[in-house]
Amino acid sequence: MAWGKKAEAPRPSTLSQVLPLIILLVILAGAAFVGYQIWVAATKVEQQARDRMAKKNVVFTKDGMRVGVKHVEQERYVDATQGWFVKAWNMGSQVPAAVTKRK
Repeated sequence: MAWGKKAEAPRPSTLSQVLPLIILLVILAGAAFVGYQIWVAATKVEQQARDRMAKKNVVFTKDGMRVGVKHVEQERYVDATQGWFVKAWNMGSQVPAAVTKRK
């Protein structure tokens, strides 16, 4: 060494230059794995909820929720029959005015 010249610093090794990149990639891979597992769990819960609701005649559509009613045909028949029965009862219970005035 000569007087007045400073010794050059040794060049950093390739491993020490690449190590921060490797650590960053490992952290990103771990975060991606955790995010994927959360997405898989949420999708599974959504599918199970959809299946359970479908068993109860509730279906989710793009417009909202549609609720199916079981035995609708039987209910319509009963409603129509009861409607005719009520009409007949009301017409039969009216006493004509000519009958009541004959006393």
